Amino acid sequence: MIDAAQIDHLAQLARLHLTPEERAAMQADLTRVLGYFEQLGEVDTGGVQEMQRPVNLVNVLRDDVAGDAFPVSTVTALAPESMPDGHIRVPRTVETD
Repeated sequence: MIDAAQIDHLAQLARLHLTPEERAAMQADLTRVLGYFEQLGEVDTGGVQEMQRPVNLVNVLRDDVAGDAFPVSTVTALAPESMPDGHIRVPRTVETD
């Protein structure tokens, strides 16, 4: 059973300002939740194999393989502003003071 001191400690950690009625309700709710965990602890799981996840995960992404790069002329043609030395100038995205 959860006592009042534990409820006060949890409320302080969560920065909650609880009324006495809310404290009593929280104490009852948390006591009930811990009771459910006690019930789960009583279940015989001797023949059950442990598992990491309830569903087997499969990587659906393609392999990251290097491919051909775009020609510089294509990239500079698509750029907002290209420099004679092949660099690209883009609009500022970060404000400075």
